[in-house]
Amino acid sequence: MSISATIKSVQDIMRQDAGVDGDAQRISQLVWMLFLKVFDSKEKEWDALSDVYTYIIPDGLRWSDWAEDDEGITGDELIDFVNNTLFKTFKDWQLTEASDPKAVLVKSLFEDSYNYMKSGTLMRSVINKLNEIDFDKASDRHLFNDIYENILKDLQSAGNSGEYYTPRPVTQFMVDMVNPQLGEQVLDFACGTGGFLVCALEHLRKQVHNIGDEAQLQNSILGVEKKPLPHMLCTTNLILHNIDNPQIKHDNSLGYPVKDIKSKDKVDIILTNPPFGGIEEDGIEDNFPANYKTKETADLFLVLLMYKLNQSGRAAIVLPDGFLFGEGVKTAIKEKLLSEFNLHTIVRLPNGVFAPYTGINTNLLFLERGTTQEIWFYEHQLPEGYKNYTKTKPIKLDEFEAEKAWWSARKVTDCAWKVSIDEIKDRGYNLDFKNPNRETGEEIIDINEVLKGLESSFTNAQGILTKIKEVLSTND
Repeated sequence: MSISATIKSVQDIMRQDAGVDGDAQRISQLVWMLFLKVFDSKEKEWDALSDVYTYIIPDGLRWSDWAEDDEGITGDELIDFVNNTLFKTFKDWQLTEASDPKAVLVKSLFEDSYNYMKSGTLMRSVINKLNEIDFDKASDRHLFNDIYENILKDLQSAGNSGEYYTPRPVTQFMVDMVNPQLGEQVLDFACGTGGFLVCALEHLRKQVHNIGDEAQLQNSILGVEKKPLPHMLCTTNLILHNIDNPQIKHDNSLGYPVKDIKSKDKVDIILTNPPFGGIEEDGIEDNFPANYKTKETADLFLVLLMYKLNQSGRAAIVLPDGFLFGEGVKTAIKEKLLSEFNLHTIVRLPNGVFAPYTGINTNLLFLERGTTQEIWFYEHQLPEGYKNYTKTKPIKLDEFEAEKAWWSARKVTDCAWKVSIDEIKDRGYNLDFKNPNRETGEEIIDINEVLKGLESSFTNAQGILTKIKEVLSTND
């Protein structure tokens, strides 16, 4: 059975449990179990490689102690153990500054986790299903991405807005073009489940040749995630990829004044796909200078990026079309961006790249310290016969070979063009430049999308008319 099928079976079992209400709780239940299983596997590995390793998880609480045996404890005994021994121990764990960082990590992950299941018999069935996954096998480790992608799809259907999976081809392309080097610190301050960080890690690991290099690598990957579920998934994912003590903060990156960022807090590289379309809570915008105050999440993350990059820093960020043509605060942000950074490339992605999570058109912005004199635009081409990307026809890695071939020997083509800073200023910093080399009538229009838009407009108009009639009748 595939990992995806195993996870589906697990969630089907959980649906029978009276204590688990909805996808969000099922996913939360699954995630803490997966973490314990993965961490136990890694502790065994660390013990085998060390003469003096001390286990972090206490005796009796390790996955192999109570869960690994398919004929182990079940029913009320299992529920009592999980609630009153396992969780109680982790939540009451008294740690100090001198405690092992791995212990601090485990405690922090369980502070926001709960056992929702009430049936110990069903919990045993779930555990036995998870035991079918062998994280000691390299193939199963690499398939962990499949697990959290499926989890994210369920999160989306559960109504958790702003959480979605960045397709691996997109993260791979962005990492390849930014080209992190060993010794540089890579940050994703809205890291979700760690897609960019894992990709950067794999890129850097090719440069590791000795123990010193590996030690340097262990401190090269930094992340921040404010939501507990993706935070635990990211941490677990990095542990699986041999980062012994993942430096992933459970925090809101936007929650601190940018003026307080010191040189020591800055990093070499930022790779990120920040949440967009969202609105931050009251007071968050006060952490930013008056010119850049907004509640729009993506805009604030871009401003933060500008403060977090060091003097030799470079970055790649995913942003929606709305940022390119937006006015007001967005204009002020773009003015700062182009005066303090060299925004050298914008890759314009077609519709559907992030399907099924969002249909918003997106762009990949590549920048480095300096000033912008010109911006190169590259319009990513849909494969022949495609009108747009869909859930069943996603973007693929080899599609970016055209961009990669063009990148180091840039010239104007049917899908590449450049714009000077003077043109940008004349347009009031509107960066929404369309491809001037596209023949008129070449653009493919999806009639179904047009019809959907019209239907939505008619529905909204009807709703407004109904409300107007209600008001008028009340006044009569």
